[in-house]
Amino acid sequence: MSLNLDDKKAVVAEVSAQVANAQTIVVAEYRGIEVGHLTVLRAKAREQGVYLRVLKNTLARRAVADTAFAGLADQLTGPLIYSISADAVAPARVLNDFAKTNDKLVLRAGSYGGKVLDKAGVQALASVPSREVLLAQLLGVMQAPISGFARVIAAVAEKKGEVAAA
Repeated sequence: MSLNLDDKKAVVAEVSAQVANAQTIVVAEYRGIEVGHLTVLRAKAREQGVYLRVLKNTLARRAVADTAFAGLADQLTGPLIYSISADAVAPARVLNDFAKTNDKLVLRAGSYGGKVLDKAGVQALASVPSREVLLAQLLGVMQAPISGFARVIAAVAEKKGEVAAA
């Protein structure tokens, strides 16, 4: 189904709005994936707050022109699915996790922080823990000295109690 000029402008405007708020864009080739599998992928993306869409590459190039993602334009060839999010890791994680279970989805490239990432870079980005996990790890590191100090004081108090009882 071809789009008329107004439809194309609407698609570019919608994608440009997503790109304006995005930290990361990841693209993957989806050739040969069944519709049911794509539906599952879309549901997982929605759960993670990721905008996932199949686009004409020319429209995607227009949407990323004059943005930090403009360097990605050279990678936009073939049948691609676009994963865009304000979360830096979510787009890479959604597509990477799906690609592990479906060999027909092939990670192609991504862009994060104004830098174009190859497949290995996208996979490395996908392996970064989520924000919540990183905050929990930071909190654990910050609490470790305090809890260790509390255990030492409790042990000293226990020893004094044993000495006084004896």
